[in-house]
Amino acid sequence: MSTQTKDVVVVIGPGGIGQAIARRVGSGRTLLLAGHSQEQTEAAAEQLRGDGFEAEVQATDISDREAVEALAKRAAQMGPVTHMIHAAGVSPTQASIERLLHVDLLGTAYILDAFAQVVAPGGAGIVVASMAGHRESPYERDVETALATTPTDQLLDLPFLAPEQIGTTVHAYALSKRANSLRVETAAAAWGRRGARVNTISPGVIITPLALDELSGPRKEWFENVRQTCAAKRFATPDEVGDVCAFLLGPQAGFITGADLLMDGGVTSALRTGELTM
Repeated sequence: MSTQTKDVVVVIGPGGIGQAIARRVGSGRTLLLAGHSQEQTEAAAEQLRGDGFEAEVQATDISDREAVEALAKRAAQMGPVTHMIHAAGVSPTQASIERLLHVDLLGTAYILDAFAQVVAPGGAGIVVASMAGHRESPYERDVETALATTPTDQLLDLPFLAPEQIGTTVHAYALSKRANSLRVETAAAAWGRRGARVNTISPGVIITPLALDELSGPRKEWFENVRQTCAAKRFATPDEVGDVCAFLLGPQAGFITGADLLMDGGVTSALRTGELTM
């Protein structure tokens, strides 16, 4: 069978979590891997090909609307886009407030818009957000409404998203991840008009290169306290995220769309009860 007739699985951000999800849903389908670094994305593709998957690559800066739209267009040309996995992003240790907003917040909005135009009937999408989106939420009602419904091209014009209003990269990250789940909730309507679903997953600390940057950064003592205090008493693996996402992307979750699944080992619970402080 040619690649032109196979279902297409788009994996944006094929790092540890992205690859774990791809392995659960990519068999017999064509993987289209999209990452900011051509070299790293090619390396991910080679690893997957070595394990028997069929993988193509497209370098994509998700903070660039035209790049995201080009990715969606290419995916649709390859075949029916049955799965979209968005696991790309930057962390508070890695980026400035401005970069976080452009990648984690605006980039996600671009992806939701673009793939709402090409996802196949019966298809499904996953946006990987973060437990950080639950840490400071809920925000004021008008803030949450604006994050959920403001047209994408006006999103970063919202006054409360001015860097001087946000203050720190930690707050920028939390706000961006909360926006991710809110915009997915709203985007579910547009995806539904194509007969498709989209959901968010909000993981806690998953051991990936990005997480290791955080664990060795200025907040490492806080993260160690998280590990010791949360109900699970550990951090998680990308495979655990892959298993949960495979369910949300599959037919057993056919009645779930616009939802956000928190899988953080009990960290948010500990914050709510006061056992853990920020």
